[in-house]
Amino acid sequence: MPSRHVSLRMDQDAYERLAAESRRNREPVSQLAKRLIEEGLRMAAHPGIVFRDGPTGRRAGLADGPDVWEVISVFPEWDPSWDLRSSETVGATSVVPFQIRIAQHYYAEYPEEIDERVRRNQEAWDRGYAEWLAKQPAQAK
Repeated sequence: MPSRHVSLRMDQDAYERLAAESRRNREPVSQLAKRLIEEGLRMAAHPGIVFRDGPTGRRAGLADGPDVWEVISVFPEWDPSWDLRSSETVGATSVVPFQIRIAQHYYAEYPEEIDERVRRNQEAWDRGYAEWLAKQPAQAK
């Protein structure tokens, strides 16, 4: 997608906070501003979504819950009956139906991003399980 140049003015305090965050993240000011604008637009379009840092980078998550990819890996499609029996919907998870819907709406707009997170998590789990299995005594295999 072609990029566009945008010029904007901000007050000194806002710029200093942006520059300080840029130094903390070791990210150019312009790149940080671009990321924050994109994330802000996504949060405005999807109330209840936030972005957080972690060992695998920034990712979309529920404001009061897990990451979107975690919800989608358990609840990839909506079941309309969940509205009527919310406690049975989530079983052992900590999410409730409205959170599932928030995650699914975000996923509908950004499926590649979330599918990649789900895939990477599955690959890490598969590697870890294979390593664990390789260390088990022969009779346990």
